[in-house]
Amino acid sequence: MELKVRYVLLLAVGLWSTLLLTTVTAHQDEEDEPIVEMGGDMDVEDDMEELDHGEELLDGEVEADMPPGPPSVPKVTYKVPEPTGEHFFAESFDMGTLDSWVLSKAKKEDIDEDIAKYDGKWEVEDMKDGKLPGDKGLVLKSRAKHHAISAQLLRPFIFDTKPLIVQYEVNFQQGIDCGGAYVKLLSQTPDLNLDEFVDKTPYTIMFGPDKCGEDYKLHFIFRHKNPKTGEYEEKHAKKPDADLRTYYTDKKTHLYTLVVNPDNSFEVLVDQAVVNSGNLLTDMTPPINPAAEIEDPDDHKPEDWDERPKIQDPDAVKPEDWDEDAPKQIPDEDAVKPDGWLDDESEYTSDPDAVKPEDWDEDMDGEWEAPQVPNALCETAPGCGAWQRPMIDNPSYKGKWKAPMIDNPNYQGVWKPRKIANPAFFEDLHPFRMTPFNAVGLELWSMSSDIFFDNFFITNERHTADRWANDGWGLKKAAEGALEPGLVNQMMTAADERPWLWVVYVLTVAVPLVLIIVFCCTGKKTAAADYKKTDEPQPDVKEEEVVEKAEADQVKEEKSQPAAEKNSDAEDSPAEKEEVNEEEEDEEEEEDEVTEEVREQ
Repeated sequence: MELKVRYVLLLAVGLWSTLLLTTVTAHQDEEDEPIVEMGGDMDVEDDMEELDHGEELLDGEVEADMPPGPPSVPKVTYKVPEPTGEHFFAESFDMGTLDSWVLSKAKKEDIDEDIAKYDGKWEVEDMKDGKLPGDKGLVLKSRAKHHAISAQLLRPFIFDTKPLIVQYEVNFQQGIDCGGAYVKLLSQTPDLNLDEFVDKTPYTIMFGPDKCGEDYKLHFIFRHKNPKTGEYEEKHAKKPDADLRTYYTDKKTHLYTLVVNPDNSFEVLVDQAVVNSGNLLTDMTPPINPAAEIEDPDDHKPEDWDERPKIQDPDAVKPEDWDEDAPKQIPDEDAVKPDGWLDDESEYTSDPDAVKPEDWDEDMDGEWEAPQVPNALCETAPGCGAWQRPMIDNPSYKGKWKAPMIDNPNYQGVWKPRKIANPAFFEDLHPFRMTPFNAVGLELWSMSSDIFFDNFFITNERHTADRWANDGWGLKKAAEGALEPGLVNQMMTAADERPWLWVVYVLTVAVPLVLIIVFCCTGKKTAAADYKKTDEPQPDVKEEEVVEKAEADQVKEEKSQPAAEKNSDAEDSPAEKEEVNEEEEDEEEEEDEVTEEVREQ
């Protein structure tokens, strides 16, 4: 029983630890997801380990003897990321200027003059609560204003045989109420003028976070050119299945990445974890290719086309005894007025204690009447006032007569126009081959300020993008992780964001305790109950084995005893013989008692 209790106790403790670690680990994976390469040969884990131990990036060493209290956070030296490999655009803003960027001087069309200007302010500055001194970024500074800023690529990006990788960082330092933080890749056109960058400036791809109210979006939109008409149409990727709320509310820096491959597949990543993926041919709305057939717009339903599956029976006749005027309910003729009914009393009467207010003006307010209160006499009586018979359903009621419904013999089905070949049909099997672009821009409206942008990068090499991400966002993520709260604070924070976690915490603690109490307490009671099922002495197996062994030894001794000893025994005195006989009889009686007890058991 003791072993069983120990086993149950260990099982309960193991269950509690497993559930607790699982919950906390899941939250830590959301909040502190490690850097995972999309490709390439960089060893990010080694870089993080070096950062943690301060082998390369620490300004000073942590003293061995630390005073009691919270541990000090090692200061991390920021290093400007250097773009390597094939790339078309790289901007870290660490020069502290906007020399390579163009502020729009245009106005939006079709809106009031007061808000038409793109007069929102942009600054290059450190993050307010940044953990890396010297790491600067582009900050949207104004609220409720239009912002537009753009920059030229090193050379135009042409969609050929290599993928497109676009990535940049965003930090909603003050949170986000309603506004966007997406980028536009501006199409290469002869009339592109960055000074006149507006919402209607042609773009090839729009990508990034957007939020208003409780609608959390992560856009991937591209403009597809109709090969027949030459017109452009926006194609929207399906909405991600992942919960995006945390990226907008935790006030941390997140890395947004878009990968579009020549085989028409695409991936949308946040912090290098895929949150959305699909194919340009099958996962865009509206679809890339139109239907091969459409309904003929010139086909019209014939006037005699009958779409009614059921009709009223034209041969049906209303029965002669059908009374359409019979009321639905009639008075109950069998009802009798209850004894004690007060016909002369009303349910309500004037309040005898009410007094007309002194300021009551009958010319202005009319004749004063005391307020009505329930009649005290009616409280004990079955009823007051004129008694009326209760109403009951009229058995003769049939209602308005209608002819029964029958199948329509002329039913022709639901009419649909005939199908014809779609004159606008085309089949584009390579939507990846989009319009080239040669500039990147931010054209935003926001009700929140201090949106921090950093480390824009456009390339066609996956490992090059990974290296840039690790040198920029990876270092920033490591610095933020060094200041993460303890285990308990993480659990409390997770429960605040997801209240259902409180249920998990309670069950994690309660279930093991209940198991321990049930097994321990019920085990003792069961053992005691089994022991008290009978008041008879319990068999002693060990005693029986000892008796049997003693008898066997005695038999062996008698067989091995020499004849001389037997004769000498025979010559013993009569008194000694009597004592021996008495001892043998006592031993036989004891053996008989033990044998009888064993048989009874």
